[in-house]
Amino acid sequence: MVDELIRLDKDFFIFLNGLGSSPFDNLWLMITKQFNWAPFFIAIFYLLQRKIGWKNIGIVILFLALLITATDQITNLFKNGFQRLRPCSDPEINEFIRIVKSSKTFSFFSGHASNSTASTVFIFLIIRTYYKHTYLLFLFPLIFAYSRIYLGLHFPLDIASGYVFGIIIGFIFYKLYCLFIKKTE
Repeated sequence: MVDELIRLDKDFFIFLNGLGSSPFDNLWLMITKQFNWAPFFIAIFYLLQRKIGWKNIGIVILFLALLITATDQITNLFKNGFQRLRPCSDPEINEFIRIVKSSKTFSFFSGHASNSTASTVFIFLIIRTYYKHTYLLFLFPLIFAYSRIYLGLHFPLDIASGYVFGIIIGFIFYKLYCLFIKKTE
């Protein structure tokens, strides 16, 4: 059963990765870098600060720092525990795929997917009552994590698992944030 799931994951990866085209490689290399999303993050913090104030935005940033640290470290534990090869390093398929970027670290599960989803869930749960179309924030982890498939760095199950883990961590940190806010009021 697990072997069949892994085979399907590899087949789906080959299909998705094969949709890429070299004229778009630089775009996806840009998308995959966290720093390039800075204007988006600044805009979100600006919108959030307008509604919750400077003191609370500082608390949100503190919780985000803790959330990203926890998510990143737990993701690394999983990667080192499972030691799944990245598609670009997998000798079974790397001759059939487009490798735009390579890495020697392990693949399962995606830190890009887990961190972006966890932070988006956390921010979404805080900001959703203030703005009508906050669900659009979820385009960020979708695009950001898909870049990892496009580049040849993650399998779809790595991304999906990262999303699930990110949702759980984002929700947990939101609940902790709410408890903290209630205690300080």
